[in-house]
Amino acid sequence: MKRLLGYDELNSALQRIGYIDDAAEYHGALCGALSVRKPDDIDLFTLIDHGAQAPAQRDAQTLELLQRLRAETLDALSDDQMIFAPLLPDDDTALVPRVQALAAWCEGFLYGLASRPGFDLARCSEDTREIIRDFTELTRAAVGEEADPNIEESAYAELVEYVRVGAQLVFMELHPRPMLDPSDSQQVH
Repeated sequence: MKRLLGYDELNSALQRIGYIDDAAEYHGALCGALSVRKPDDIDLFTLIDHGAQAPAQRDAQTLELLQRLRAETLDALSDDQMIFAPLLPDDDTALVPRVQALAAWCEGFLYGLASRPGFDLARCSEDTREIIRDFTELTRAAVGEEADPNIEESAYAELVEYVRVGAQLVFMELHPRPMLDPSDSQQVH
C-alpha cells in the first residue's frame, strides 16, 4: 500500500519554496478548491502564492508532490467510507500549535471555496451554510491560558472530527454523485 503524504513532509516542501504559512492552511485551501472546482482547474501554486512573501518557486519536485497531495485528497473526499482527514500536525505536537493549525486549515478551506468566481453560499443547503459558519468561527480558535489540558485535548479532538466530517459533507453536496439508473442494475436471481 502506498504511503500517504504527511503533514511534516508537506510543510517541509512548502517551506523550501517560500510558503510561510502553515501546511494545514494549504491543505484546507486545496480541499475548499476541490469542493467547488475541477481538480485540473486548480493551479496548485496559486494556492501557495496566497501565503508566500515572494512568488513561490515552481519546481518539478514540488509540483509532483502537490499533484500527489491533490490526488490523495480528492480520493479521500470522494470515498464513501468517509476516510477523509484534514492534514494537521501529529497528536504528539503541543496543543497550541495543533489548534493554530486547525484554525489555519479552516481559513484555508474558506479561501479555497471562494476561489471559484460566483460561488454563492445562499444556494447551498442549510447544513452546508452552518458548517461554513462554524468553520469561520473556528478560524479564531485558541487555547485558554488556564485551561485544563485534558478538557482541551478532548475539545480539540471533537473539533477535528467535526471539521473532518463537515468538510467531506460540503464536498459531497457540491459534487453530488450521479444516481444509478434502476434499469442498469443487474438483478440477482
